Amino acid sequence: MADHVRWGILGAAKFAREHMGRAIHAAERGELAALATSSTEKAAPFQAFVPGLRVHLSYDDLLADPEIDAVYIPLPNHLHVEYTQKALAAGKHVLVEKPMAMAADEFDAVIAERDRSGLLAAEAYMVVHHPQWIKARELVQSGAIGRLRRVSGAFSYDNSADAGNIRNDAAKGGGAVPDIGVYIYGTARFVTGEEPQEILSTEIERENGVDIWTHVTARFPSFHYSGVVSMRMAPFQEMLFHGDKGVLRLSAPFNPQVYGQAELELRAKDGGLQVWRFPAVNHYVRQVEAFNASVLDGADYPCPLEFSRGTQAMIDMIWAHDRG
Repeated sequence: MADHVRWGILGAAKFAREHMGRAIHAAERGELAALATSSTEKAAPFQAFVPGLRVHLSYDDLLADPEIDAVYIPLPNHLHVEYTQKALAAGKHVLVEKPMAMAADEFDAVIAERDRSGLLAAEAYMVVHHPQWIKARELVQSGAIGRLRRVSGAFSYDNSADAGNIRNDAAKGGGAVPDIGVYIYGTARFVTGEEPQEILSTEIERENGVDIWTHVTARFPSFHYSGVVSMRMAPFQEMLFHGDKGVLRLSAPFNPQVYGQAELELRAKDGGLQVWRFPAVNHYVRQVEAFNASVLDGADYPCPLEFSRGTQAMIDMIWAHDRG
């Protein structure tokens, strides 16, 4: 391999066009080299910011391209496992959009293939690459808020006007929990290092077979958890870690620069306030750079598949509780 990672993208998804394609192009030690799409019209916006970008008319053609080292997969959720396995079999490193799988045990074959091939495969869980989350974990685990008693999270948006959106399609793995539940569940696990022991309650509202509003409470070893996700509410996001000596709040935890400025607020029980701000960090670029470093240098990747599997295991617990 050269001194940089040559990337291809499977599919001209809107998110790839607006965020991840640009992040791959901007990241150090990487190059966005190819795109697979049967639509030259959809390829044009990518070629506008990557002149000379090669376009393959099928996913298989891109996977067979010997000039590609790694692929980014932003396909609909139900295709993630299939194309991750195809890419690994073709000798490509893989960064796949979340959620990688629809059930935790679907990770196992991918993990086995990753280990067999020696390639890197990871879920695109960009938030853990952001310094606000690294700092949050450091503060909580160092005792800055004392004994942790409560974690709460909320993430919402409204796509009710976009009936054709794949997030509104149950057959394609849609729903609020698969789409954004991974954030409010996964970051609670990331910061605390704990796993849920029991789902205590679930309230789920569905529309055409997909969950559009879900409230979950859970018991972790040292704290109580409460989280709400919705695809039918005004945009909002927040994560809160509440201890006996202080409260840590993230006001733009998941889409900084889009929803608001990345900011950590630590309020002590005596009223003292500390604030950390991260106005310019792009966590998509950070994610790609961490991936490139792992591929090129063998550096540990901050978000291995085993971590992502744990978040899906919590989602599986939620579905099991809802079924009774």
